[in-house]
Amino acid sequence: MNLSRSDFQVICDWITPNSHVLDLGCGNGELLSELSKSQGVSGYGIEIDDKNISRCIKAGINVIQRDLDLGLSDFDEESFDFVILSLTLQASNYPHRLLGEMLRVGAEGIVTFPNFGNITSRIQLGLGGRMPVNRTLPMEWYNTPNVHLCTLKDFEELCEKLDIEILERRAVTHDNKTGPGLKLFPNLFGEIALYRFRKKPA
Repeated sequence: MNLSRSDFQVICDWITPNSHVLDLGCGNGELLSELSKSQGVSGYGIEIDDKNISRCIKAGINVIQRDLDLGLSDFDEESFDFVILSLTLQASNYPHRLLGEMLRVGAEGIVTFPNFGNITSRIQLGLGGRMPVNRTLPMEWYNTPNVHLCTLKDFEELCEKLDIEILERRAVTHDNKTGPGLKLFPNLFGEIALYRFRKKPA
């Protein structure tokens, strides 16, 4: 498996073979393409960028052009086994609503986001007095699409408020390295946070 992002590799491990998947903010369709080839997954991607839409179509990906802030009204309840939102939550204007929509149309959700609590971001903000610019957050504060940055703790608190049950959590670096520091202090050393979740049982 040769994927361009470390979070894609974890997501592939979490997806059940032959499942039905919705990929929100699917980009060029790389993840859906890999899931289709390696695990027999079917489904759709949702994307807003015209260039990425064209790339998805050329790659044979079923893609719908839509703004995620408008919700997922095109889909019925429990239409998918998994709904994926990879490195897109922080660019949503209403992340709490989007999480609710993910679990309305899907049995499980998978979210990945840049961890604002990473030590590099803390040092740049605390010692440098500037908004962080690093591998996870490569753009300046004035031209970034990120409007709701958060940490692992922030996300977990939101899940508690929304009655969301976290099934798995992983924190990774961009090059997918692991170590004792990352395992003991994921909110400090993790560059990308990954969560698999579902509605809390009634």
